[in-house]
Amino acid sequence: MSIAAKNFEIAIKDSEDLLECYDSINKENPNNAPEVLKRASLILILTAWETYVEDRVTEIFDKSYGMLKGSRLGDFVECKISEELRRFNNPDSQKTKKIFMEFAGVDITEKWSWPNFDSKTVRATLDSWIKKRGEAVHRSRVEQSGPHIVKREELDKCLRFFKELVGATESALD
Repeated sequence: MSIAAKNFEIAIKDSEDLLECYDSINKENPNNAPEVLKRASLILILTAWETYVEDRVTEIFDKSYGMLKGSRLGDFVECKISEELRRFNNPDSQKTKKIFMEFAGVDITEKWSWPNFDSKTVRATLDSWIKKRGEAVHRSRVEQSGPHIVKREELDKCLRFFKELVGATESALD
């Protein structure tokens, strides 16, 4: 297991902790549980994924090009990856494919599959969660009687999905 995957497991715990808080509040007062905890949990799940991808690409880079560190070529390549990672936001399937192709030489998205999820379904699901994260980040729920951005049950699915996605990515890169 990569360091990036271990760090993902630690980071995803923050989201799980928020959901436990939400459940606890919801149990005591079902009509008044703060919806913001669900949005925050979603944001943390996707942040854990983004950080995982960045860290995993960095690990691959260090392993593949570490011997060049300190040389002009090494400095150039290190500058290139730093620039790419700075611009790497909202890691949907296309952006994730691109960065792994560029620095690992593999279309990681073709390797993403597990029971009930083929690579096409995984890509579509990832893109859907990225879009929902954008809604949670950029759209506060000003209409209190309107629908919530994310339902509690969806967050359980989201957590499982990203844990599986990291596992599939790890398997493909080992």
